[in-house]
Order: sequence, then C-alpha cells, then structure tokens
Amino acid sequence: MPEKKSVQRSLGMLGEDLAVARLQECGYRIVARNFRCVFGEIDIIAEEGEDLVFVEVKARRGRSYGLPEEAVHKRKQHKLIQVAQYYLAHHGLTERSWRIDVVAIDLNERGASREIRLYQHAVIEE
Repeated sequence: MPEKKSVQRSLGMLGEDLAVARLQECGYRIVARNFRCVFGEIDIIAEEGEDLVFVEVKARRGRSYGLPEEAVHKRKQHKLIQVAQYYLAHHGLTERSWRIDVVAIDLNERGASREIRLYQHAVIEE
C-alpha cells in the first residue's frame, strides 16, 4: 500500500501546483499552502479582493470515481469550515471576510491537465 499513498501524494502535489497557477492567473495572491491543525488541512490559503479564500483542491485521473468536485461531500465541507474558523481565530482574523473555494482538476492518464474548474463560494457555512 505505501506505493499507492506515494502516487496519491504526488497526484495531490501536482493538483495543488496546477491550482496555484490557475488561482494566480485569476488574480489570487497565495498566502499559504497545506495549513494543518487538529481539525484537518486546507490545501491553499489565498487572498482575492477583500476575501481570505480557503481553497480545497481535488484532482483525479479518469472518471471511474466520479468528478473530482464530488469528493467535497458534506463531511468534508464541515471539516473545511472547522479548519478555516481555526485559522481565522489563530491568526486574529475573525472579523475578516472569507470564503471557501474548490478547484477541481481532471487529468489524463499521464497526469497532464485536461480541465481545471474553479468554484467560488463552493462551501457555505451553516
């Protein structure tokens, strides 16, 4: 199984690199990558306009497991909100305007990007 984890990790890093490039093309300024806390991890933290943006990146080769964005289910959304709120509190930014975006990346078999989709305000705080 370690080989599968290594492939997933390299796919994740490739996806994050592609997402960073797309976000920068769209005018986002990258603040941090792979922020971790007791609640989980946020792939990318960026600024876009006045908003602090927490970005979840999902990359997949093929569609046998569905679209990448479909992996951001309710449980994952809840975790993303918890991590974002922790980050805001930890950095004294609770009054800052923020949102959670999702970047979904379809890759071909060789790992080249076929399509990158950006969903702004993808997760709404309950």
